[in-house]
Parts: sequence; C-alpha cells; structure tokens
Amino acid sequence: MLFKIASVAALVSSVAAHMAMNEPCPRFSPNCATQPQLPAGQSYNHNIKDPIAYDGPVFMSDVPWPQPVASWTAGQPVTVGFQADGAAHGGGHFQFAISYDNGKTAAIVHKVMEHCFFNDPLDSNTAEVLKYTFTLPADIPASSNAQFIWIWTNAVGYRELYTGISDITITNSGGSKSYTGKSAIYPNHAGYDTIPAFNGDYTTGLSLYNNAPNVTITSSGYIAEQLSNKKPISSRISEPSSSNSSETSSASPKAPVWPFMFNTGSVIHNAPAQSSTSTDSETPSSTAPSVNPTSDQSTDGECEPGTLKSLYDHEN
Repeated sequence: MLFKIASVAALVSSVAAHMAMNEPCPRFSPNCATQPQLPAGQSYNHNIKDPIAYDGPVFMSDVPWPQPVASWTAGQPVTVGFQADGAAHGGGHFQFAISYDNGKTAAIVHKVMEHCFFNDPLDSNTAEVLKYTFTLPADIPASSNAQFIWIWTNAVGYRELYTGISDITITNSGGSKSYTGKSAIYPNHAGYDTIPAFNGDYTTGLSLYNNAPNVTITSSGYIAEQLSNKKPISSRISEPSSSNSSETSSASPKAPVWPFMFNTGSVIHNAPAQSSTSTDSETPSSTAPSVNPTSDQSTDGECEPGTLKSLYDHEN
C-alpha cells in the first residue's frame, strides 16, 4: 500500500513538473540558489512551473521582490538559467525581454527559436541546455527598477504558455534613454494566436515573432510604439470598472492593450508595423532535420489546459 501511495505521488509530481527559470530568480520562486526576503503578505510560489491560465494574467505575480535579484550592465554578457527537473516538451521558442513598467510593455533583447532547451531538434522531455548567455544590448537604459521577462512556447503537447518575471537593476555608462526592439508576444494566450504543436516542423510559428512590430521603451516605462495587429480585448481590462463586478462591460474597447495591462495613465499610441531596427540578438538555429512527430495531444508531463490558475487575478 505504501508503495502504491508513493508511486501515485511521484506520478502526480511528474505530471505537474514543467520547466521554470531560476536565474535571475523569478518572483517568489522557492527554487533559486538565493532569494530576497519575501514581501509582507506574500508566500513562496510552489506552482512556479505551472503553465499560465489561458485567460488569466500572463505573470504569476505583479508584486516585485523587495530587492533586485540581479545587477546587469548594458553591453555586457548576462546569463539566464533554468531548473533541471522539469518537462522540456521538445523545446520550442524562447523570448527574453526587458520591461520598466512591471511587464506591461516589454521589448525583446534575445530570442532562442525552434529548439530551446536542446542543442538540436529533439522530441524529448529531458532538457539538454539549462543556461543561456547573451549580450545585453548596449542601448538598454539604466534603471534600479527593471524587469527581466522569460516567455516560452512549447513545441510538443498541449498548447501552453510559460513565463517568468525577475526584478533586476541595469547600469549603462553610455546614458541611453530608450531602447527599440520587437514587442514581446504571448502565443497560446487569450487575444494572441495559437501556435500549433510543431510535429517535427520547428519553424512553426516563427512568422508571429518575425512580424511583431517594434516597441520603444524607456526607464520610465513610456510606450512609444504599440502593437497595431494586437487583437482588442474587453474594455473591463483596458479600463477596469470601479465596482467589484466580474461581468464584462458592454462598451467597445478603446486602444488594443495587453491582456494584463491596466489603466496606469501611460500614453498608448498605435503604430503601423514596420521592419525591425532592434538590436535584439537571437541564438542561431539551423533548419530542423526530420524528426519523429508526436501527437499534439501527448500527455507526457502535461496538464489539462484550462485547469491551472494564476496566483493573482486583477479582476477581483
């Protein structure tokens, strides 16, 4: 009987275990080498590896660490690391981004396309690569209150979205005031296109990233350009109701906004899509050879979509 209970517990643990960033330490992760002291009223997030709920906020917490977890310098190498004990879902696409407004606006500084977690296309749940080092763009503005963002779209299994947000400082001796890069996008989330299971084609979904418009960010978080092809979402998110009602407003939404953006007084401008002038880097990846495809309904290490909830909800 004890053996059976232990086996069931191990199975549940393996099903729930996905990949998660642990460097720089994301908000309230219990799995980093070191963490700041928790803010008052907060607790460690033991669900840090869960996928993001389809129609929930795209980050599990909007409360920052009380101290930054990393200090980065513009134009210098930085490293992002991941836990070793999660399901890698055949890799997929990574976006690494910087934000200055708690994740409401994010510009890409590096991408790992096609087979992240692996050296080559591989239909596996066991990650081969757990650290990525890239050079932070030289024109990233300095800030004592910046956020580093990781976004992962998996290659194999249920169509899910994984994210992490870390509080960092950035120094820049050159005095840059703004940075222009591709807007971060959130495939497989409400308001965004779904990227289907790759089924051996690791170029799946690349056009969404390549066609993302530019966004200009500054250390004050001002949005100089905004997605023009972003699907509008409910006005109850762009302009929250003063009541506690969770009913959707019947009013037409105004400017398209992020699924997690709230009315902060920032000026938002729609801009037509244009060719990228960003300096964001991308880890090279050769054309994927043919691999054995798997069904996009594989449940190896998977959770049923729509059953997981984020730790906070701004629509309370």
